[in-house]
Amino acid sequence: MRVNSMVVIGVVLIIIGVAALAYQGITYTSREKVLDVGPIEATAEKEKTIPIPPIIGGVALAGGLLMVFVGARKRRSVTV
Repeated sequence: MRVNSMVVIGVVLIIIGVAALAYQGITYTSREKVLDVGPIEATAEKEKTIPIPPIIGGVALAGGLLMVFVGARKRRSVTV
């Protein structure tokens, strides 16, 4: 049984779209120097977030659904 690449890409887009809608951003921690006086050094960890607009998740989800639908339909018409 051969898997249609369009269906696989569609499923990946659906997963990415759902994750983008669920998390709405990527959070990471960065370390910044606060004080640097001779041998004494102080750092602080700051949490930063890169927001992901919900429209991107929606577009990825819709595009993934469309690709799965078209890929499955294309495969069915070829095997008939």
